[in-house]
Formats: sequence, structure tokens, C-alpha cells
Amino acid sequence: MRTLLIFALLTLSACKRAPELQRFGQVPPFELVSQTGQKTTLADLKGHVWVADAIFTNCQGPCPMMTSKMRGVAKEVESLADVRIVSLTVDPEHDSPEVLTAYAKEFQAKPAQWLFLTGAKEVLNQVSQDGLHLSKVDGSLEHGTRFALVDKTGEVRGYYRPFEKAEMKKLVSDIRDLAEPR
Repeated sequence: MRTLLIFALLTLSACKRAPELQRFGQVPPFELVSQTGQKTTLADLKGHVWVADAIFTNCQGPCPMMTSKMRGVAKEVESLADVRIVSLTVDPEHDSPEVLTAYAKEFQAKPAQWLFLTGAKEVLNQVSQDGLHLSKVDGSLEHGTRFALVDKTGEVRGYYRPFEKAEMKKLVSDIRDLAEPR
């Protein structure tokens, strides 16, 4: 009887796992440049869980606040070796690797964990709009204010509003679930 009870409790706890994350599509292959001047491709991010957003460095609106929230996420998951943070610029004409380096330093971003990416407007648009469904990169500097969670295969698995505390907690939990499957 005791063995049956233990089995029932184990089965019940397994059923209480978080629901499976949705699948929103694959990020297309890309080649961009990081704040350190290194070429960065989708292949470089395969095998890592990553969180992405779209920002620009001379934004006077939500970008500094979003980057600050992303900094909080980065701190929460810094012990997870397979997690990366990716900030894509929507202003590639201004946001050179040097400008992105200065911006990254403002937010104490560690280059091994957090990539600030720039490159050709067409490639950024393909990744940001078509792949991550975050923002158009069309010169307007208009962009969304959500974070996208991408799994180790390059598939988008969730979207989160950075100014909602509960969603940031869920993002960190979902990152952990994808990085350290139970």
C-alpha cells in the first residue's frame, strides 16, 4: 500500500509540471556583428537558450528601461552557461559595434553572455520582424517592447512584457525550464 501511495504522489507531482511552451516559429539564419566586432550567426546561438529584444542606443523612450529589465534577467540566469541575451538594434546606421560597446558597458553587460547585434538593415529586419516578430527595422526607429524567448534549436517559444513583474518572473522560470529540462 505504501509503495502505491508513493507512486501516486510521484505521478501527481509529474502532472503538475508547467505546461509545454508554445512554438512560434524558427528564427531564420543570419549573420550580424556583435558589440565586440565579432561575426555572430544563428549557428553561434544554437545550443543556447536566448532572450531577445529590439532597441536602439540613443532612444529617449523605453529602450533604457527595457535594457535595465534585460539586465535583471541576465543577472537572474548568469549561472546558467547555456543562456544568452541578445539585443538587436533597430538603428544600424547609428549603432556601430563601438556605440554598442559603450551602451553595453552602461548596463554592465558581459560580452560572453549578452550580445548587442548590428549589421545590414535587411538582415536585422529579417531576424527582428520576420523571425522574432519583435520590430521592423525600416529606419522609422519604431519598435515593440517585448522580449522573445528562443530555445536551443532556434525556435521562438514565448513573448514577455518587460514592465510586467509577473511576466519577468515567468520568463526567468521558462528560461530555466528550457536550459535545464527536468
